[in-house]
Amino acid sequence: MTRRPGLAAAILALAALLAAFAGVRFGPVAFTGEEFLSILLGGGDPLDRFFVLELRLPRVVLGLLVGGGLALAGAVFQALLRNPLAEPYILGISGGAAAGAVGVLALGLAGAASWYLPGAAFAGALLAIALVFGVAASADRRLDVRVLLLSGVVVGAFFSAVIALVLALSDAPTVRGAVMWMMGSLSGASWRTVGIVAAYTVPAGLFLLALARPLNLMAIGEDTASYLGTNVEGTKRIAYGVASLVAAAGVAFVGVIGFVGLVVPHGVRLVVGPDHRILLPLSALAGGGFLVLADLGARTVFAPTEIPIGVITAFVGVPFFLLLLRRSLRA
Repeated sequence: MTRRPGLAAAILALAALLAAFAGVRFGPVAFTGEEFLSILLGGGDPLDRFFVLELRLPRVVLGLLVGGGLALAGAVFQALLRNPLAEPYILGISGGAAAGAVGVLALGLAGAASWYLPGAAFAGALLAIALVFGVAASADRRLDVRVLLLSGVVVGAFFSAVIALVLALSDAPTVRGAVMWMMGSLSGASWRTVGIVAAYTVPAGLFLLALARPLNLMAIGEDTASYLGTNVEGTKRIAYGVASLVAAAGVAFVGVIGFVGLVVPHGVRLVVGPDHRILLPLSALAGGGFLVLADLGARTVFAPTEIPIGVITAFVGVPFFLLLLRRSLRA
């Protein structure tokens, strides 16, 4: 049963708004309140406007999109796999994306303004998805959960071996660049990047939200859901594919960021319950706010040095997850 979902939605919406404001307002370059207000009103120094409107604002919007997409995909995977500890990368998405990115880095094609890196990462993620689906479908046309999980583990292990081979044959700068990319960052955000990620994430996210009722029925049992008119196999295939696409779009442009798709949906579920009509949108909202705050910490804690955002999500996500898990066990 849900537990005051209206209050939870209001709190999460306010938290996301405050996180977005903080992400735009604060950073390594400090502004007074008067200067920041002037920028928002269309005035201020041109360089200050550039910092706020062309660097910080697209970074915040990209964080909301990617964080929301990863959390939403995580909630869908947890529902389909009937495992609250599942995450978007369980199907080998991160391994495929990382292999594509590392390959481009090793070839020296990842220039500052090059789209080879996100393009290769996205292609690698799509290849991983295709391999996992192909293996699972060849073994069992009904897309058994256990077969799908095993396929994801095997495909992920294969791409990990590919990454290890490429890095072993690469020079030190390539290894460092690959490791930094695999730890995630929003530093490459631009309005063009935001537009591309939004083009994938927003329609796919809305489609996943529309699957809330079938996911609720499937949580009761696949036989019961089929009896009540749900196309179980079709829903599983579409949901897997669309959720994987959302995760792949985010990973391609910001790198591999862990714990968002695992911690956020599980935490929201502990607060509002398992009803996916509520769980899915609130997970997306919480995931976006969480990633924006993590990015703010990544670029301000050790300013002017920016640390990988994956470090922040791990340091924050692990104790937060353990706290929520402890509270749920006590309840």
